[in-house]
Amino acid sequence: MAIEDDIALFSRVPTLNLLGAAAMQVLAIGAEQRDYGFGDKLFVQGEPADAGFIVRRGAFRVASDDGSEAVAGQNALIGELALVVAMARPATATALEPSSVLRISRSLFQRVLESHPDAALRLRDELAARSNAAAGAMSRVSATLR
Repeated sequence: MAIEDDIALFSRVPTLNLLGAAAMQVLAIGAEQRDYGFGDKLFVQGEPADAGFIVRRGAFRVASDDGSEAVAGQNALIGELALVVAMARPATATALEPSSVLRISRSLFQRVLESHPDAALRLRDELAARSNAAAGAMSRVSATLR
């Protein structure tokens, strides 16, 4: 696919769209396409996480050992936190059908943030807002359990 198609895909992913067109263009140039068949593992729980994945087509079951699971379909960003911090994969992602992803390495993502400081600030603000919202939700749940 063309770089323009990848940029259009990235623009449909809220976290990447807030970076802006110039940053998305750099990501599109550096992203790698990977294809998976039914039952193939995108990654396995516990593995080092060094990249995030945008689902171009298909779907993945993302499940952890604690029983939680979700389905990530077209335009979903899987492994968002791995783009900004070294960590272990908290779940296993398995293709539910023939699927294609764009892999964005953490090193590429960090280079983009370093070279586009306005994008980095917008990302920081978004992550802070999400953290505050999550903390507020936990406080409300905690208050109802007392």
